[in-house]
Amino acid sequence: MESVLEFGDWIVLGIYFLALVGVAIWVILQKNKDTEDYFLAGRNVGWFVIGASIFASNIGSEHVVGLAGTGFESGTPMAHYELHAWIVLLLGWLFLPFYIRSGAFTMPEFLEKRFDSRSRWFLSIFSLVGYVITKVSVTIYAGGIVVSELLGVSFWGGAIGIVIFTGIYTIIGGMKAVIYTETLQTIILIMGSIIITVLGLQEIGGWSAMTETVKEVSPEHFNMWRPMSDPDFPWTGLLIGGTIVGIWYWCTDQYIVQRTLAANNIKIGRRGAIFGAYLKLLPIFIFLIPGIIAFALTIQNPEIFSVEKADRAFPMLVKTLLPVGLKGLVAGGLIAALMSSLASVFNSCSTIFTIDIYKKIMPDKEEKQLLRIGKTATAVIVVLGIFWIPIMEKIGGGVMYQYLQNVQSYIAPPVTTVFLLGIVWKRVNSTAAITTLMTGLVLLIARLSAEIYYQPDIEHFRQTGEQLASGFAYTFATINFAHMAIFMFIFSLALCIGVSLATTAPDYKTIKGLSFGTLGEDDKQLARKSYDTIDLVLSFLLVVIVIGILTYFTG
Repeated sequence: MESVLEFGDWIVLGIYFLALVGVAIWVILQKNKDTEDYFLAGRNVGWFVIGASIFASNIGSEHVVGLAGTGFESGTPMAHYELHAWIVLLLGWLFLPFYIRSGAFTMPEFLEKRFDSRSRWFLSIFSLVGYVITKVSVTIYAGGIVVSELLGVSFWGGAIGIVIFTGIYTIIGGMKAVIYTETLQTIILIMGSIIITVLGLQEIGGWSAMTETVKEVSPEHFNMWRPMSDPDFPWTGLLIGGTIVGIWYWCTDQYIVQRTLAANNIKIGRRGAIFGAYLKLLPIFIFLIPGIIAFALTIQNPEIFSVEKADRAFPMLVKTLLPVGLKGLVAGGLIAALMSSLASVFNSCSTIFTIDIYKKIMPDKEEKQLLRIGKTATAVIVVLGIFWIPIMEKIGGGVMYQYLQNVQSYIAPPVTTVFLLGIVWKRVNSTAAITTLMTGLVLLIARLSAEIYYQPDIEHFRQTGEQLASGFAYTFATINFAHMAIFMFIFSLALCIGVSLATTAPDYKTIKGLSFGTLGEDDKQLARKSYDTIDLVLSFLLVVIVIGILTYFTG
């Protein structure tokens, strides 16, 4: 396989990697004194670094390639998910104060403090299994493809090389190494992607020329608001169902929340979330729009600009538009996206295993022993990720990307319900929490099983319009995944509230400060002092921007 990079690109890429190694070595030399240092960077990280790390953790290679591919093929509907920037604000303003007040290292630990150990064990094991078979495996698979295409190495060579390189600095440096290298990676990724967008718009003749060209062939390409009956992108599912998934991902998932827990107070953590929310708006302009630009270029000049598959849109732009040197920068940005996501999930898995599982089983272990276990756990996750590559290679990136969207829509409702109700309503008890989580797991398995069973019938219907199967089970299997998230959320809410009211109220003294109804006067005073006018203004402005984008893309 031949690399698309030239000599000058390799020099730029080499400088990037040297800078990355320099940052990692600087962090490693500071050493980690205890578990708080290793897993939460000593809770002493600034807002800029937190925001950059939130963004970098979210953006993986499969995100970059997949989002550009969606822009190429379907246009702007998936921008709904990128406008979850306002949900990142929700993390900073609603959830984070309770997390920091609890002193928890992990989200399962917070559930134990708010409810009981049953919820903690459930979320710990559930999260670990989910991370290994989704986040780790998909990121490695997509990264292997990206690295092999850009650098001209084999898929296995690219995947394993990046996994090992990322694993080494994550194991040695812990959260500090992850969070500071992500800051550098965020800068590189944004710079490279902005350059692609600007050069692409210049090539097509500007924004107006692009929209006119695309609308002639696909009038709905710039419409985020598809009908409720749309089989793929109903606006109700994307707006409401997407919000449910967004709250789970941005406000309750260890993978993201761990970044804000690295702050030494609520104000810094919230400002990191606000900065991360602004960065979250960028993917629309630096990944989704380039996909649409690629679509327009293939219409204007198909001889030069051709895309075999939608997911090849972004790499095509890299190959055709960028001069020597800039190709190396963008290649570094794509590899940075892979490494930052991989490092984040390695560290999150290590944290959950060490704090929520090993420490619970072995409570008398010293800090040094816990650090060793944390590093060993990261190494095991690295190995498991590598062993999962052959399975990912057989499944295929496009299928797995859709599979992930579906699974997240079924995972999110019960977890979102338990965290959200647990914070806003003090009456929710431990019995309601574990009942909701377990029932959600049963529904998740039932839905996925029904989808798999009826897959041939579903494919036949999509291709021919002829419906071979019917009945409740078939209807259950074919409800749009985003609409399914809404139904599961409503059911989870009703179940959680019903069980809470039918059983004994929790002991409010034991959950002091962990729910709105149990806040003391000291908690309220600290909350009032945890923000300034600038925090309110920036948050309001971001909501206005989100509404503006939603209004603009109406076809």
